[in-house]
Amino acid sequence: MIEIEYIVKDKQGTERLRTADKKAADAYDKALEIADRLAQLLREDQVLPDLPSADLEELTIYLARNARNVERVLKGKEPEPTPPSAERTDHSESPAEQSAGDADSKVTELKRASSA
Repeated sequence: MIEIEYIVKDKQGTERLRTADKKAADAYDKALEIADRLAQLLREDQVLPDLPSADLEELTIYLARNARNVERVLKGKEPEPTPPSAERTDHSESPAEQSAGDADSKVTELKRASSA
């Protein structure tokens, strides 16, 4: 049996995601790229210059993964309501969030398969 595994790494080479789902890997990679661009913009414009890098990374990844609601807010609209995480439906999440969630379950499946 052939099994393909996708590994997403950040610019520093740190592994961020390991999955068998190509869509999830692509969505997570795109979110990391967007987060990197946002961080660069915030640093260049001296927005929150004293914010530690780890906090800036967490903030920009959050913004990238919630791009749909961020865009709505920037256009002067209310963000889409988000149900509690246990009640969340597929259409309430952005595609990147859906893929990342799917990726988490696939990562767990891969870990189980490799340890068996």
